[in-house]
Amino acid sequence: MAKSPVAARSGRLQVLKTYKLYIGGAFVRSESGRLFSVMPPGGGPVLAQVCRGSRKDLRDAVSAARKAFPKWNASTPALRGQILYRAAEMLEMRSEEMISEIVRSTGCSRAAARNEVADSVDALVYHAGWTDKLTAVFGSVNPVSSPHFSFTYPEAAGVVAIFSPDAPSLAALVHLLAAVVLTGNTCVAVISETAPLPGLTLSEILATSDLPGGVVNILSGRRADLAPIAAAHMDINAIVNGCDDADLDKILHAGTAVNMKRYARHVPAAEGWRNPDRPQWILDTTEFKTAWHPIGW
Repeated sequence: MAKSPVAARSGRLQVLKTYKLYIGGAFVRSESGRLFSVMPPGGGPVLAQVCRGSRKDLRDAVSAARKAFPKWNASTPALRGQILYRAAEMLEMRSEEMISEIVRSTGCSRAAARNEVADSVDALVYHAGWTDKLTAVFGSVNPVSSPHFSFTYPEAAGVVAIFSPDAPSLAALVHLLAAVVLTGNTCVAVISETAPLPGLTLSEILATSDLPGGVVNILSGRRADLAPIAAAHMDINAIVNGCDDADLDKILHAGTAVNMKRYARHVPAAEGWRNPDRPQWILDTTEFKTAWHPIGW
């Protein structure tokens, strides 16, 4: 990695950034105090230090998500859409920084990284547009043979755990995350294990995007440590898995029987993450409620 301008001018060693976990709207170090070094593909100087999330960190993140859920779920769809759109604005503004994070983390070309960031911005805008259209598209007025109105409408499931794949490190996380929170869910996202820097930089962007603290919580670390805890956690209502890992799928799927969690797995081809036209993914973490109302005479 190239030296910073300060380090280059003074001959000092560069001070590497330590990326923290994002829990409850705050940037915190892991409860265990453990860190791991992020290396560039093919070896080379250490890029950064990253906090390694522990079981306690995941439980803290779930508690933060549960605390944030009532207010976020009660907010109007229009407001949620505006906040997601603001997140897209902030990502667009910091696109060059994000492109650099992707390039140095994955070794891809700047052109490929630029496309990934653009796809991520588009995904946030796309999902922002769904917030006030979800009920109209997927809800219904049901025909009944009694003097009642019967309505069916989607509602948020609650707290959702997201496991994002290693690649694409940013676009996959954004697609999975946006589809979850637009309906009023809150989430705990476990990001790429091999290229965590784009996901952790995204947490810094979300922190400045009007998104209330606790709605999105982002953890870095080993999936092997965190997956069994998420699978068995009684206060997680749904799990969305984007990883192409049969062992992880087995662990998470088995845990859904503990408290009848919803479980969805999405493993599209690499280019498939760049297609934001997936409204059905939104339904993975929603529940349909039916209400009856007597017709007045």
